[in-house]
Amino acid sequence: MKEKLIIFDTTLRDGEQSPGASMTKEEKLRIARQLEKLGVDVIEAGFAAASPGDANAVRSVAQIIESSTVCSLARATENDVRAAGEAIKPAKSGRIHIFIATSPIHMKMKLRMQPDQVVEAAVKAVKLASEYTDDIEFSAEDAVRSEMDFLIRIFDAVIQAGAKTLNVPDTVGYSIPVLWGERIKQLVERVPNSGKVVWSTHCHNDLGMAVANSLAAVMNGARQVECTINGLGERAGNASLEEIVMAVKTRRDVFSCDSRIDTTQIVPTSKLVSSITGYPVQPNKAIVGANAFAHESGIHQDGVLKHRETYEIMRAEDVGWSMNKLTLGKLSGRNAFRTRLQELGIVLENEEVVNDAFARFKELADRKREIFDEDLQALISESVVAQVNEHYRLGILARTF
Repeated sequence: MKEKLIIFDTTLRDGEQSPGASMTKEEKLRIARQLEKLGVDVIEAGFAAASPGDANAVRSVAQIIESSTVCSLARATENDVRAAGEAIKPAKSGRIHIFIATSPIHMKMKLRMQPDQVVEAAVKAVKLASEYTDDIEFSAEDAVRSEMDFLIRIFDAVIQAGAKTLNVPDTVGYSIPVLWGERIKQLVERVPNSGKVVWSTHCHNDLGMAVANSLAAVMNGARQVECTINGLGERAGNASLEEIVMAVKTRRDVFSCDSRIDTTQIVPTSKLVSSITGYPVQPNKAIVGANAFAHESGIHQDGVLKHRETYEIMRAEDVGWSMNKLTLGKLSGRNAFRTRLQELGIVLENEEVVNDAFARFKELADRKREIFDEDLQALISESVVAQVNEHYRLGILARTF
């Protein structure tokens, strides 16, 4: 039996912090319903203390969600914790997610607090949260730049206070996989009673390694990953849910855990989030990009037509696409060309017509970026007409004087 990997989706909270991605309550509800359909374990619905509107949105999500845990973020202050607690009250399963900064630069420059004060505030907040729920998560903000001994100290303290999930965030996207994996491993090994909690990771993508760092954490003991749809999030974004889920599913030989995500809902969820936030998905984005299962190279097309797994490690249908896509262009080969004609119901018995049509196709492809079905039909018509009208062919022209 593989261990369970908990998928904590923060699209509605951290994702909403992307400039211009703010959502209305109704839009949050639409996304929340789709996240539940996707099979997300925890939906972080917002930051209740941020505004009355956000508190209302968290409460509304909590009222409609049946099978996922609904979570609200809170700073380690009484006002934030109580706001979060009130907002998640309607939830069948509710969580309060408390955070406080633990790195020297954050404690000194942002919080203006001494380490002892930070530990005290964290413990007090966790104990207060237990008045509302026994599902309490604690995050050490900027753990990537925090001192290991201090992390061990504060994690030990919040476990004793009642925290059930400990989140280790790379808040500024500074780490690299080998170092992040080692940090998680040390915490799991050195924090007292670490076996009584779920270890979590939350990585940002400032250096383009959020997914790699998250997977390194999973390989070293983390059993919850905090992520967003399409990698949406502040600055360069968060770890992409779709990439983490499919990496774990595809590389079962490497990962000893699996999620309960219904992967066929990945593409529909991606499209919904993109349409609501106005953030387009780049065509070459892994899993959910328009070209993720598209092939244009003739060599690749020929291989896929003969046996899909020659160039595809996943099935397009498994993540919600209808099928893979052979894009016809100047790099396409004869096999892909003939296959597309057959799909359009065009069967050419005469090899000369095929050769003529393929030659015309190549000429057009040199001038046009992508060839569409209408182009193919026109090419075939031209080739057939050319063959029908050809009664005599001039072989040699001799000129005499």
